Amino acid sequence: MLILTAFLTITLALAVQGAYVTHQRIAATFRHQANIERAQLALESLQRLQIDEEDSLRGYRTTGDSFYVGQYQHAVDQFTVTESALRERLMAEGLKRDEALLEQYNRLQSQWRTEIAQPQLTDPGSQNLAQLDKRTKVFSDYENSAVVELRGMLADTDEAGARSTQDQIDRMLYSRAIWLLVFGLLAILFNAYRSQLNWQLEEERTTTRILQRAFRSEHAPLPNTVIGTAYLSASSHMAVGGDFYDVFRLSDTRALVLIADVSGKGIDAAVLTAFIKFTIRAIALRTQDPSEILSQFNEAFKHEVDNPSLFVSMFVGVLNTDVGNMVYASAGHDTAFVRRPLHVDQLEVTGPVLGVMDAPFGNRTVELHEGDVIVLATDGLTESRDSHGDLLTDSGALRLILESSPEPQRLADELVARVRKFARNKALDDLAVLVIRMYPPKATDAPR
Repeated sequence: MLILTAFLTITLALAVQGAYVTHQRIAATFRHQANIERAQLALESLQRLQIDEEDSLRGYRTTGDSFYVGQYQHAVDQFTVTESALRERLMAEGLKRDEALLEQYNRLQSQWRTEIAQPQLTDPGSQNLAQLDKRTKVFSDYENSAVVELRGMLADTDEAGARSTQDQIDRMLYSRAIWLLVFGLLAILFNAYRSQLNWQLEEERTTTRILQRAFRSEHAPLPNTVIGTAYLSASSHMAVGGDFYDVFRLSDTRALVLIADVSGKGIDAAVLTAFIKFTIRAIALRTQDPSEILSQFNEAFKHEVDNPSLFVSMFVGVLNTDVGNMVYASAGHDTAFVRRPLHVDQLEVTGPVLGVMDAPFGNRTVELHEGDVIVLATDGLTESRDSHGDLLTDSGALRLILESSPEPQRLADELVARVRKFARNKALDDLAVLVIRMYPPKATDAPR
């Protein structure tokens, strides 16, 4: 009995010591992987800022509005700060090749500013718009090539870190299993520990995906409005949704309002969201007619997306906060509403979904008054199902919107909470919500 007790004590000590060492190694691997994932976020931010610089320059060249000069300088300043932070992170992780690619990318962007942007800001008529777009595209192609290579290297490093973590967990389990074969209780403890580590790893990945989605959905403040947003993931394992929204300033009082739902899941849908967002922004700098924006995007979508099974429902509006109206066009997107003081209006669909056929997209104008609330959502709202399989439907969505708080962020959060409750936490589709409430130009009591 004494020998058995001693053997059990030694086995337990070895198990505890091994678990501690493995925990320390995994914690170090987690820190390394978190740094890599933050570097990936910073890289995506750099590319967004590059596009913002190009779009601002094009907007200034097209309209002559000094608003775009300020937008351009803001993007330049943010690019410098973000690039410096990313460089320090790469140096800390000893990623020499990644650092060299970042230097190449930064050098190309600096050259673009010197050779193309600065002359245009000094003398907007020095080149015509076609020449500007052509020269910018040359730089963009080289920069995008560097970004793609850097993104791939970071992804490989991230994947290697994930594999290393999983390998360490597996080695710990298998090596200790021999010792713990006779001791069932210890085997249960180690399995529980392994499950906890896997949960921590998945939590890290989930947090990163949420941060990336929040980053893609950022928006600039608009005068005379308050904006609220929310997102509900269907939480399919390792899936990335294709639902997203965007608010893009076109001038001091006008903004592009966008919500879209890409068919399908996974990498194809995720890549399409970025393509859609920046393509729509670029088109909006040329024309602020929503129906024309949808028509031009539909043509671009058919040429650029080589997958006949993918299509997009989309709502595009140009909101004028000065006069209080919104001109919009809807490509098969029927989950768009305006909440009035005593009722909710569902906005009319003005054309078919994108990527399916060539068809005209009509415009509609919505007059907006003090306290009116624009509520844009994806079909995860009306197509959520209860435990009996019954849909919420349009009438249910109208009721939820009318019963929710008029304050934009609370309204968005309450819609998500009510849909989650209706579906008993088993949502089958992602849900994106964008809420905009109108306030009078001289109101002093509007929330900020």
